[in-house]
Amino acid sequence: MDLGKYGHLTYSTLVHPGDTWPQMWESLTTFVPRVKRRISPNAPFGVSLRLSASSAETLINSAAERNKLKDFLASNDLYLYTVNAFPYGPFKNTIVKEQVYEPDWRSQQRAKYTENVAEILAEVAPSFVNPSIQSPPLGFKPRVTGNDVVQAYAANIRQLAAFLHRLRERTGRTVTLAVEPEPYCYLETTAETVQFFTKVLRAEFSIQALASTLGVGTDQADAILKRHIGTVYDICHQAVEFEDISASLQSLVDNDIAVFKLQEAAAVRVPAVTAETVQALRQYADSVYLTQTIELRDGKLNRFLNLEDAFRAYEKNPGGPREWRTHFHVPVFLEELGPHFKTTRFAIEEALAFHRRTPVSAQLEIETYTWDVLPNELKTGDIVDYVIRELEWVRGQLEESVIPEAATQRRAI
Repeated sequence: MDLGKYGHLTYSTLVHPGDTWPQMWESLTTFVPRVKRRISPNAPFGVSLRLSASSAETLINSAAERNKLKDFLASNDLYLYTVNAFPYGPFKNTIVKEQVYEPDWRSQQRAKYTENVAEILAEVAPSFVNPSIQSPPLGFKPRVTGNDVVQAYAANIRQLAAFLHRLRERTGRTVTLAVEPEPYCYLETTAETVQFFTKVLRAEFSIQALASTLGVGTDQADAILKRHIGTVYDICHQAVEFEDISASLQSLVDNDIAVFKLQEAAAVRVPAVTAETVQALRQYADSVYLTQTIELRDGKLNRFLNLEDAFRAYEKNPGGPREWRTHFHVPVFLEELGPHFKTTRFAIEEALAFHRRTPVSAQLEIETYTWDVLPNELKTGDIVDYVIRELEWVRGQLEESVIPEAATQRRAI
C-alpha cells in the first residue's frame, strides 16, 4: 500500500512456501489477495515477491508465465515493487543455516540469477516505482579469507551495476540492488557497510573500472553506482548488533548510501541471561535457520553463530550479568515474549520515528519469515490474521499523530 511520503508498505512473501515457481504462484494467488482485501480494499496493494533462482529462470524463459503474473497483479489491484532474491535455492522446511548465503557474490551464479530478476522486474513492475532486488550481504564472514574475496565481491557488484545501467538505457526502468547487512556476514555492522561502499566499491580504481566498462566518465560511473547499488536496512539485524538505530541510519544518509528498502523485523531479546532464561530459550534453538546471537557483557560484544554456541559459553562461565539478542524473527507488534524475554520492537519504533522525520526509503516491508517455526503460543490465528496485524501495527506507527514541540508548549501555557 502507498503511504504517501512514507513510501510503499507490504509484507515479504518469504513467509509462504515458494522454493519453486509453482509453489510461489500458489502462495501468491492464495494469500496475497486475502491480505489485500482486508488491509487495502479500496486502493492498490504492493507485493514483495520471493523468487528463487529456479523461479527466476522459469519466468525469464517463459513469456506466458510473465504475462500470467502481470495479468494476475492487474486483475487483483496489486503491483510488484520488490523481489527477495536472497535465498538462491530451497528455504522453507529444510535446513539452510549458513548455506543461505551460497552462492555468494564471488560467483557468476549469483550475478546471473540477479540479472534474471532485474529483467523480470523491469517488465512486470509498474512505471511509478523503481523496483529493488534484496540480496545477501556479499558472503558469509568466516569464508572471507582475504582481500581477493572482497575484490571479487566488488567486481561482480560492478558487473551488475553495468548491467542495470544498460537495462535502464534499454527499457527506461531503474532497477536497484539492495544488499542486506546481517550478523556473521561480510557486511554485518553499519560501519562495515559504510567501509565497503566508500573505500572498496567507490574507491577510485573501482569507479575507473566501471567507467571503462561502460565507456563513460568517472563522475557518471560514480553516479551509476549510487543510483543502482544500495542496501536493505533490516532493523532487526542492526538491533541484534546493539547499534544505535538513529545513528546507524544517519551514517548511511551522511555517506550517500541508499536505503532501497527499510525492513521492519524484530528479534528475540534477553535482557538478563540466567539459567532459567537459557532453559526457556531452548525452544528457539532447534531451527532450520541460523540463530546468530550477540552478547553484551562487561561493555563488550561477544558473537555466537547459533544459540547452541551461546548456551555452551554460558554453561562454561555462568557468572556475571549479560544481555543476549538473537537473530530469530518474531512478530513486530510484540514487545514481550512471555515472562522471560522481550523483543527489539523498540528499534523498529526508533527507525520509523527517524523515517517520519527524514524519510530514508521509498520502500518498506515487514519480514517475519519464521511463522512456520515460531513457538505455538506466538502464532496469532492463521497466517493472514498474523500478516494483517503486523501491517496494521507498522501503518499505525507511521500514521500516528506527532504533536510538534511548539504546539505542546502552547498547550502548556
